[in-house]
Amino acid sequence: MELSPERLVSRSAEEPLRPAYLIAGPETLRVLEAADALRAQARASGVSEREVFEAGGRSFDWDAVAASMRAPSLFSARRLLEFRLPSGKPGREGAELITQFCAEPAQDVLLVCCDDWSRQHGGQWSQAISAVGHVAIAWTLKAHELPDWIDRRLKHKGLRADQEAIHVLAERVEGNLLAAAQEIDKLALLDDGSRLDAAQMESRVADAARFDVFGLLNAAMNGHGAQVARMLGGLRAEGVVVPALLGMVAMELQRAATLARVQARGGNLAAAFKAERIWDSKQAAYRRALARHPPARWERFVVMAGRVDRTAKGRGVGDAWQQLERLLLAVAETGALRLVA
Repeated sequence: MELSPERLVSRSAEEPLRPAYLIAGPETLRVLEAADALRAQARASGVSEREVFEAGGRSFDWDAVAASMRAPSLFSARRLLEFRLPSGKPGREGAELITQFCAEPAQDVLLVCCDDWSRQHGGQWSQAISAVGHVAIAWTLKAHELPDWIDRRLKHKGLRADQEAIHVLAERVEGNLLAAAQEIDKLALLDDGSRLDAAQMESRVADAARFDVFGLLNAAMNGHGAQVARMLGGLRAEGVVVPALLGMVAMELQRAATLARVQARGGNLAAAFKAERIWDSKQAAYRRALARHPPARWERFVVMAGRVDRTAKGRGVGDAWQQLERLLLAVAETGALRLVA
């Protein structure tokens, strides 16, 4: 059964240790905190020895790991065997080793942590963990989920805030959970027992919004024009230069143009997503964007990206930031905007 990391933490306090756990996902803070809670439970249960394996790269020696796992512990009756998989995949040898461990669980406890995760990362090895233990996936929080996450964290710290104040903090951190956690920790230090309102939240938190090109493109594809304008303003204020953004912007627009052509001729869009290496988590945004614009308009967007690039490099006329904003707002809008250099 798949759990959220927070649910895994609460269940860990209610039940004895299970033989194996998988904690994974793109939300690093949630993965780290769930893993820390599990380590604390292991220590409280008498698991005093811990072995950590950084299983990254093709040169990783799984045979040596298998030998280590078979060897008896020198200092404790039980060990915590922790595998860190940056890529989210253990490979054939690692998958076999994990599956074998779960088929005949020893006294040791297996913890597998992954920095990355999608539906394609799983397999028999993760199913084997689920059969004897728990799988907790920290999916990226959607915009409408962030206020609830912030509310729960505030309450956990003994803080009270009204809904407007919570939305102020959510807007300021723009999906950056680490920044949100840091701001909440600072709020706890300043807590005077009163209920925080929007004005107090405004005065106490910094604008830690994560203005990056991935969030920018996600906002454009999802049709959030106001967010596009705000994020571009933040990037510009931070000193980011247009050419640093154009590579990713152009690549995503070219992908969308390819998908639009496939869709227009009645082709297999699911296969096209796979060919373009667009993960499941991003496909909904692409589908929404494709529904807004016909193929010819996507071709115009690609051409416009080239014009912005030339302007940014001094070979065109006009303001590259204004042109980039106009382009991305056109992607975000339902109707076609007149694209001019």
